[in-house]
Amino acid sequence: MRSPGGVLAALVIIVSSCGGGGDSVATSTSQPVVASNGAQDGDVIGVYYTGTLDDGSQFDSNVGGTPLVFTIGSGQVISGFEDAVRGRAVGDTFTVRIEPADAYGEHTEENVIDLPAEGAPPDLQVGDQVQLSNGATVTVLAITADAITVDANHPLAGKALTFEITVDTING
Repeated sequence: MRSPGGVLAALVIIVSSCGGGGDSVATSTSQPVVASNGAQDGDVIGVYYTGTLDDGSQFDSNVGGTPLVFTIGSGQVISGFEDAVRGRAVGDTFTVRIEPADAYGEHTEENVIDLPAEGAPPDLQVGDQVQLSNGATVTVLAITADAITVDANHPLAGKALTFEITVDTING
């Protein structure tokens, strides 16, 4: 663990966000797609998805809700997800397994740090996700009188993610 000086000016409870990048492996349950007619970089695509972990547990889904809309090639979603939709057509449904390096990265101990406890909210608890004054989102692992140990890794870091995706719209 390392302890950056003065990083903790204020903690605000928030929900975590995403990141990542790299390659993925996809298996399709739809008809083959001709890349020139499918979704490409710069297209705005709307998709429904369900995300699961290797143990079968579901970590996210928008099925039955609003499609996830993003521009392909803009980095708005993890790169493995972006790679999976390239070349796809409206109506395609397919499954893709994305390795950690192509999703939220590997879990690293360098991202587990001790921060001074001074200035932390009195109701802070182990397991809370908080935002530091520098904008980083972290998970509280331990609290002592002197220090708060936090994990700055994404909660899905180090995990392979499987998505079932259905392409709803493509606006080129």
